[in-house]
Amino acid sequence: MAMAIGSWWAMRTRTSLRSKVAAVFSLLTIMLLLAQALGLKALMEVQEEKFINAVIADDLRDLTQAYRSDGAQLPPLDASLGGYVSQEGGLRLTLPASVKSLGPGTHEIILDDREVHVAVTIVDGKRLYRIYDFSIYERHFKQVIDAVLIGTGIIAVLTIWLAFRLSGLLVRQVAGLATQVRSLRVGVAQELIQGPYDEIEVVELVDTFNDYHRRMAQMIEREKEFTGNVSHELRTPLTTVKTSCELLEQDAILSEKSRARVQQIVRATANMEGMVNALLSLAREESAALTAPVALAGSIADSLVDFAGRLAARDIEALIDIDASLRVQVHQPALMIVLSNLIDNAVRHTQAGHMRFAYDGGELVIGDTGSGIPIDEQARVFERFYRAPRSDCDQAGFGIGLAVVKKICDRHHWIIRIESGPAEGTRVFVRLPLAA
Repeated sequence: MAMAIGSWWAMRTRTSLRSKVAAVFSLLTIMLLLAQALGLKALMEVQEEKFINAVIADDLRDLTQAYRSDGAQLPPLDASLGGYVSQEGGLRLTLPASVKSLGPGTHEIILDDREVHVAVTIVDGKRLYRIYDFSIYERHFKQVIDAVLIGTGIIAVLTIWLAFRLSGLLVRQVAGLATQVRSLRVGVAQELIQGPYDEIEVVELVDTFNDYHRRMAQMIEREKEFTGNVSHELRTPLTTVKTSCELLEQDAILSEKSRARVQQIVRATANMEGMVNALLSLAREESAALTAPVALAGSIADSLVDFAGRLAARDIEALIDIDASLRVQVHQPALMIVLSNLIDNAVRHTQAGHMRFAYDGGELVIGDTGSGIPIDEQARVFERFYRAPRSDCDQAGFGIGLAVVKKICDRHHWIIRIESGPAEGTRVFVRLPLAA
């Protein structure tokens, strides 16, 4: 479950190469635009301040020369401030008493909800205040800065759009390669075509993948050949055993007891032949498509025949609560392997009682009255070569039976799950589709 959640979360958190390229390109461009806009804003503010100081300095210099050449041109005296007050541009503003403490130079103060500049200078020993109102200029300046920032935002949006368009062009060959790879069939010696690609890295990737796919196809072909040889070698002795049994059955002097044993050997041989075929088709990944309607109750009954002796020895009663007409759409040899392994596992861990087979809600339910499986072991029962540290079974297994069952169920999309507990027995659920 943890691995499934991790895999799902990884899929959810993955992003496309195009998105990553576009995001990086957009981020870098927006950072540059933002740095440029902020830098331009800071530069304009510095230049504005220099411009205002230069205007004030030129105006004060001319005004001071005029007052010194003609004292009659001095502005009115403000006794509360102890100096003469001059207002640029015909302004009618009243300075607060606090400006009396200001030293010579240019100062910014808030007056009537606006920011004004007050220049303080000394003319022939007399204190002179000169008021400047640059609010209109500063308003226009702010509008220019706002326009620059808005323009930067618009360019940023266009940059994001352009980044996605350009990133699509940059990764189009990788996307085309992915499409070609997706169309390849496993085990077929196809090769990717280099024609559509003109980027060196993508061409190298195509060559590498073609070499890997070629070796994979050769390996699968060798495996198919090997499994074919194994199939032939296994079927030959099984056919010999089957033929010998058929000849023995024709012997008139054969007792009924011996004839029953021969028939048991014939059934075991047929089951073994079916298992061999199922395992070989499983190795070749062919069995998932070879399905047919199968009588579930009959298949269970056939599987129980091989366990009749062990069931009787342990006084275990097998109960099949499934309608004989119920059919499931499955690959029968694969189903027989699943049933055989699940029955074997249940018998080995059940000292006495019963084993019950039912079909409920689309699931085959196999329940037993065995010792059960501890909670901490249930997550590992389908692991290959895992054997629970218990001594309640008649013989130790190899730890591959339930692993094979899980492999077959996964191949055929049969969901399998277990409910169990110590001294409560075990119930195995296998979801099998009903035949149409």
